[in-house]
Amino acid sequence: MNTTTPHAGPHLGELLARWVSPDLIALVSRVAIASVFWISGRTKVEGWLTLTDTTFLLFREDYALPLIPPEAAAYLATWAEHLFPALLVLGLATRLSALALLGMTAVIQVFVYPAAWPTHLTWAAPLLYLLGQGAGRWSLDHALRRWRG
Repeated sequence: MNTTTPHAGPHLGELLARWVSPDLIALVSRVAIASVFWISGRTKVEGWLTLTDTTFLLFREDYALPLIPPEAAAYLATWAEHLFPALLVLGLATRLSALALLGMTAVIQVFVYPAAWPTHLTWAAPLLYLLGQGAGRWSLDHALRRWRG
């Protein structure tokens, strides 16, 4: 008696694994987390990169980071919230950008909004993925690696 059943084709999990590739996960992670930081950065400026008075007020009174003057922190954070998301979307210097934004997330968690850990974990998840796995094939990082041989 034959107890085996004929193979009915790929299981749903196998089909999904083919469609939801690591490259797609990396692309979605890059764009998703970049948008969070980019939008935050845009709220701190007028025009392209002129910091608002409100930004300086926030860094003096609400954010009040230790070891760094509020004006310097305002400029550094705003610059980082524009540069690193742009690099992530392009998939250029992805691991460095993910590390920088993960560090920024840690600073925000520890010194600014310690009760917001659920939000910060949702930021950390794609950043950790990108830090560990890189940008994927749909990125300038991958294109540059191939070009350099």
